[in-house]
Amino acid sequence: MAKRFKDLSEREILALAISNEEDDARIYADVADGLKADFPSTSKMFLEMQAEESEHRRSLIEIYRQRFGEHIPLIRRGDVKGFITRRPIWLVRPLGINAVRKLAETMELETRRFYEQAALKVEDASTRKLLTDLAEAERKHSAYAESLEEKHLTKDVREEEEASHRRLFVLQVVQPGLAGLMDGSVSTLAPLFAAAFATQDSMDAFRVGLAASVGAGISMGFAEALSDDGSLTGRGKPLMRGVVCGLMTTAGGIGHTMPYLIRDFKFATAVAAVVVAIELFAISWIRNRYMDTPFLSAAFQVIVGGVLVFIAGILIGVA
Repeated sequence: MAKRFKDLSEREILALAISNEEDDARIYADVADGLKADFPSTSKMFLEMQAEESEHRRSLIEIYRQRFGEHIPLIRRGDVKGFITRRPIWLVRPLGINAVRKLAETMELETRRFYEQAALKVEDASTRKLLTDLAEAERKHSAYAESLEEKHLTKDVREEEEASHRRLFVLQVVQPGLAGLMDGSVSTLAPLFAAAFATQDSMDAFRVGLAASVGAGISMGFAEALSDDGSLTGRGKPLMRGVVCGLMTTAGGIGHTMPYLIRDFKFATAVAAVVVAIELFAISWIRNRYMDTPFLSAAFQVIVGGVLVFIAGILIGVA
C-alpha cells in the first residue's frame, strides 16, 4: 500500500529524492537513445541532461551518507500517494521530436510543484527546508534544460530535425493512410455502383457498399501490418500502420456508401457521385501536400483511375 507523503520521515524523503534523480536520469538516457538515429542534436542535449541528473544524485547520496549512514531504503514514486507518475519511455516509440523537447521541462516542473506543495503540508522545519531546496534545484534544472536547448538546437538544426520529423510522419502515418484512402475510395466504386444500377434499390446498394468497405478495410489493415516490421524501413510499428490503413480504407469506401441511406435512388446516386469527386480531390491534395506530387499530375492519375472504375461498375450493373 502506498504511503502518504506527510507520513514520510526526513530520511525517507531524502531516499525518495535519490531514487527520483536516478529515474529521471534513466528517462533522459532512454530519450537520448531513441533520438540518436534521427535527431542527433536533441539526443546530445538529453545526454547532458542525464549527466546533470546523475550529478545531482551523487550529491544527494553524499548528503544522505553524512546524515543517515550507508543504507538507503528503496522508495520510489509509486510507493507514495499522489506522487507523479510518468509513462515509460520504452512504451512511447517512435519518439516525437516536439514532445520530447518539452519532456525535460515538464518533468522538472511537475517534480518542483510536488515538492513545493509537499513543503506546505509538513510541520518539521528541517523537512520543509529540504523540500524547498529540492524545489529550487528543480527550478535550476529547468533553466539548464533551456540553456542546453539554446546551445544545441540552432535554427539550422531545428529545420533539419523538423524535416526529419516530417519524413517520419509521412512514412509512418501519411503513406499507410493514403494507401488505405485510395484503395477504399477507388476499389469499392465498382461493387457499389454495380449493385446500385443492377438493383435500383438504395438499401441494397448500401449493404453492398458497407460490406465492401469493411472487407477492404480489414484486408488492407492486415496487409499493411504484415508487410514489414518497420525495423529496416523506419515505417514505425506495424500495428499502428495497419490500424491507420484499415480505418482509412473503410472511411474511403463508407464516404460514397452513406448517400444510399437516402431512399430516393436517383438522388442518392447523384449525392454519391459528388462524394466520389470530393474524395478524389482530397486524395490529390494529400499527395500534393505530403508526397510532393504536382497537384495536376496527382489529380489526373487519381481521377482517371477513379472514373474508369466508376464506369466499369455502372456498365456491369446495367448489363
